[in-house]
Amino acid sequence: MPELPEVETVCRGLAKSMTGEKLASVETLRHNLRIPFPADLKTIAGATVKNISRRAKYIRIELDNKKTLIIHLGMSGRLVIQKKSEQGDPEKHDHMILNLKNGTRIVFNDARRFGMVDLANTSELEQHKFFSHLGPEPFDKKFSAKYLAEKLRNKKIAIKLAIMDQELVVGVGNIYASEALFRAGIDPQRAAHKIRPDEISELIASIRAVLKQAIKAGGSSLRDYVQTDGELGYFQDKWAVYGKHHQPCKSCICDIDKTGGIQKITQGARSTFYCPRKQN
Repeated sequence: MPELPEVETVCRGLAKSMTGEKLASVETLRHNLRIPFPADLKTIAGATVKNISRRAKYIRIELDNKKTLIIHLGMSGRLVIQKKSEQGDPEKHDHMILNLKNGTRIVFNDARRFGMVDLANTSELEQHKFFSHLGPEPFDKKFSAKYLAEKLRNKKIAIKLAIMDQELVVGVGNIYASEALFRAGIDPQRAAHKIRPDEISELIASIRAVLKQAIKAGGSSLRDYVQTDGELGYFQDKWAVYGKHHQPCKSCICDIDKTGGIQKITQGARSTFYCPRKQN
């Protein structure tokens, strides 16, 4: 599933091509994805794109008609920008097409159909069911050591599961949780309420550093994810622990034959990768 860096990369790509442009038409090639397409979706034709932003893993396309188009990529969704010379017949898993007046089109392709599209009044966006329960963004000032310490104070679940809770902080998905905890030197299995104040500050810094590095790299390309120009992200080439079971970790001095290197466990039905020597 595309995580925060991938969605942020998509938003930045869309903003370059869509901001200030008028929507000529909207085509839907099926009646639903995870939820039905909004009944009034095609009424946004003629509106101009004012701004494109991300909230958690949602893409928000603000229009000048006081509406905001909300898109979630689900497990396999991708939004690809196609210039006139690149356009042909829709592909099998193309489910929505945004046609801009300048001839460019944005195609929402989703093989597994777990993505979502909705339309909301911009003034009521923060009360929308997708957003009303969400915690702060990891780059927000609200996501502070004081805030996180308070949220973790009574949590007995593993710290990795805690930081993946979207009501605590948004956008720290499975890959980036493993990477941030490695950078902070914290065992992902430790109970959240046992993380010390100094470790909390280090964890926040590590989350932000990993996410910034991943955004700069265009995200991680696993299975279906591509950027809006069709290019792959390359942060997977910079992973320190994720997907590296039995391999040495960064700056490793261990005898891998004896230690087994990076370990893989399952937490919350997701794979976690960590170094037992460096994370405690």
